[in-house]
Order: sequence, then structure tokens, then C-alpha cells
Amino acid sequence: MTNPLGERVVVIGAGQAGFETCAQLRALGHSGPIALVGAEAHRPYQRPPLSKAYLLGKMELDRLFFRPARYFEDERIDLHLSTTCTGIDRQARQLRLSDGATLGYEALVLATGARPIRLSEDIGGALSGVHYMRDLADADALASRITPGARVLVVGGGYIGLEAAAVCAGLGLRVVVVEAAPRILQRVASAETSAYFRQLHRARGVERRERTQLTRLLGEAGRLTGAELSDGSTISADIAIVGIGVRPNQELAQAAGLTVDDGIRVDARCRTGDPAIFAAGDCASFPHGDGHLRLESVGNAIDQAQVVARAIIGQEPTYDPRPWFWSDQFDTKLQIAGLSQGHDRVVARKGDGAAVSYWYYREGRLIAIDAMNDPRAYMVAKRMIERGSSPDPDSVADPATDLKGLLAAPAAT
Repeated sequence: MTNPLGERVVVIGAGQAGFETCAQLRALGHSGPIALVGAEAHRPYQRPPLSKAYLLGKMELDRLFFRPARYFEDERIDLHLSTTCTGIDRQARQLRLSDGATLGYEALVLATGARPIRLSEDIGGALSGVHYMRDLADADALASRITPGARVLVVGGGYIGLEAAAVCAGLGLRVVVVEAAPRILQRVASAETSAYFRQLHRARGVERRERTQLTRLLGEAGRLTGAELSDGSTISADIAIVGIGVRPNQELAQAAGLTVDDGIRVDARCRTGDPAIFAAGDCASFPHGDGHLRLESVGNAIDQAQVVARAIIGQEPTYDPRPWFWSDQFDTKLQIAGLSQGHDRVVARKGDGAAVSYWYYREGRLIAIDAMNDPRAYMVAKRMIERGSSPDPDSVADPATDLKGLLAAPAAT
């Protein structure tokens, strides 16, 4: 019988989930070979700072990396960089790599992440000056185009688009955000949170156009010059930053005969239909309620990777999602806990100074919080959401109510 602690593990994808899986395996005492296959030339690095501190020039490249190069040598994690997996032979438990090599595995982890939805060429998506924000190459390409006075079109009013808009406006660029939905952040936040960030961006000179779609980008000699919008207007632009969502990288799994449905389908232990193959991070679709859910967050990637590592060494963990997210825009830090979808009530709580938080309820139960520059409210609400307790909404709304006192709310039974 194979000793799980000595199995050969191969991880495809060197992002947050892939790196965390390898690190956790070693921390849990796994002694067998570990190979980490990554498409980029860089060793694993943090991605959230790319659209924030790194783009602003406040974080150097070396600070992005999770660990120094020596770590991978010391922990015997075999890095295959600038390499992709081109096929999985499940029967032979062998992988084909883009460099022509093959790798055998006893446990395989798919941490293939997701990729940005791109604009088609017929509406100008191939013009020079069109950028996306997903990896280090994207951030470097955009940084090279940022010059004082440049005109920036941001397509998409989600968190990625608004973070990029904040960075560009902070550097003195002229920014227009175009959002097809009736309001920015409509898919992920309440009208109250949307209104907060509308005002924040307006005060910093960012122009916002909601209920407006991009019709096509305009260019001369292959270079972006502007855009036509659905309201009939034309705007000038030197740079377009596109943030209209992502798609999970599930094609490798699908070609291998694994079940996919907006992500690689896994069970509560992050295991696919093949007992030797797991999936974690942005690419994984896990059981949630009556269906499946895919989360795109650092917290989800870390938590799922830890579950995968424990399962590989023979434990029987269950993934219990405790979602948390954050976004930095100008001088505002937004911290989010829980999932607000399906809420039927939003309660506002004023904090110190400009701090404010929005508490989401569904049928009287606290399910999520958006906290702007209010880390105390965030931490209290996060603890309550995780333990299933729900404070009285009127008490939450009263600024005289002590936050710590809210923790006395009874847990769900």
C-alpha cells in the first residue's frame, strides 16, 4: 500500500493555490517528491498588489515573491517554470509538458487559475494600448504606458477596474470608467457600497458612465486612440484597461474527461471525479448550498490548498468556505467578509471619522459585511459570520453600541 506521505505530487499552476499546496504539504510532513509547474518565468508571487502597490511603484518586484529561490531548493520543490501541461493521461498517471518532458504522479493538483475575458479583435481588442490586469507581465506592460496626462478608458466597474482607475487617477491621468450595468459593483455589492465608491471616485476626478457599453475601440496605425460608446458618444483614450470578468482555466481538466461547469467540479475535499486528482483556487467549483460555487479570492485559494494538502497525506478534511476579500482604492481600504448574494436588508454603521460599514442580512441572519476604513467592524462581523451569530440590526446601526458587545449575539443552532 502506498504511503501518502511519500507519494509523488505534481501541482499544475504556480499561483496562490499552487504555491500554498506545496508549502502545506511540506509543513504537514510530506516527504515525497513535489513538482510545481508554472507557465510564467517567475517563481510564485502575490497577485493582489499588482493592481495596487506594485503599479503605483510602492512595492518592488522582490517583495512580490512568496519565498526566495533558496526556499524551493531547501524544501525540495522542483520548479518547472515557463512550462505548461499539455495533457493528462489519467490511466498511466502521467503528464505531458510543453517542453516535451513527461511527469508521473500519484497525486495531481490542478491550480490552473482563471484568465481575463478579452475584447474581440473586431471591436479593436488587438490594438496597442489595450491592457488587462492578471499577472506580472500585464502590470509591467501597463506601467510602461502610464505617462502624465494620458487618457485612460476603464471598461468594467468591478473591483479590478476601479482599483486600476484609482491608481491611474492618483498618478495624474484622466480616467473614464464605463460600466454596462446600472451601477458600478452591481454584481458584487449593495447599492450603498456602490454609492460610497461612486462618490470616492467622483471626488478624485474619475468620470463614471453607467448603463453604458463599449461599442468599439478606435485606433490609428494599430494604436488605440479612442472609443465609441453605446450612448452615441466618442471619447479619446491612449490606454484602455479591460476588467469585464474572468473565465476558469478548465480546458486541461475537460480534455482529460473530468467534469467541468464554470470551473473544475470537486467535492467537499476538493477532489475531482478521479480520486488521484484535486483542484483548488480560482479554477475549482465546490459544493455550496444546493449547487456549486467558484470563488476568486486569495482566502479561498489558501483555504482550499490547505484542504488538498491534508487530503493528499491521508486526512479527511472538509472545505468550509469562509470568504473574505479586500480592495484598496485611493485612501480607502474595503474589507469584505461573507457572501452578500441574496440579502434582503442592509444596515449602515458609522465608525470613527470617515469609516463606515454595511452589514448584510438575509431573513434576519447576518451573512456579510463591507467595511470601509473600519477594520474593527470588519473583524467583529467576520467572527460572527463564521460562528453563525447575528446581532440585532438596530443595535448594529446605533453608533453608541459597543462593537465588542455585539459579539454576545447568540450563535445559530
